Amino acid sequence: MKLYTKTGDKGLTGLFGGVEVAKDHPRVCAYGQVDETNAAIGVATTACNDAETIDKLREVQRDLFTVGAVLATPNPKDNAPAITEDQIARVEGWIDRADGQVPALTGFILPGGTEEAVRLHMARTICRRAERSVAALISSEPVDGRVLVYLNRLGDLLFVLARCANHRAGVADFIWDGSSE
Repeated sequence: MKLYTKTGDKGLTGLFGGVEVAKDHPRVCAYGQVDETNAAIGVATTACNDAETIDKLREVQRDLFTVGAVLATPNPKDNAPAITEDQIARVEGWIDRADGQVPALTGFILPGGTEEAVRLHMARTICRRAERSVAALISSEPVDGRVLVYLNRLGDLLFVLARCANHRAGVADFIWDGSSE
């Protein structure tokens, strides 16, 4: 099988099930942004020194391939994999455990601190863009709602993991005080 198909030369791509759509189709944009999230998480792992966090992020990366497959399958009868309630609950458990390791939130946090935290914050913002894209897709086409829930929880996880990275390094959160000074 060749890597290139040449359908992209005409601005088209194939979805699971054989349907061809334009590369700027909302479904393609949504799974493309999920892929971008996955790559950003890969970048974040390169600055991570905590093996447990790396293991979680690798598991998330596998989940994101499933999310991409769900989004690339316009007809659920085509046997696409699915995001499960167990996967969502697993991420929620990680959020709760990580949140218990950092000081309580006292305000809005500005992205910053260690390189690991900054990379996790970047992955979070890319994840939030993917989440918005999936929300827009859901408003016009049938998509399993658990995909949106998963991405929402993932954004929260990346946020708290960034806080944990700074906390482990002894770097305080940068709290926004509402001023522009």
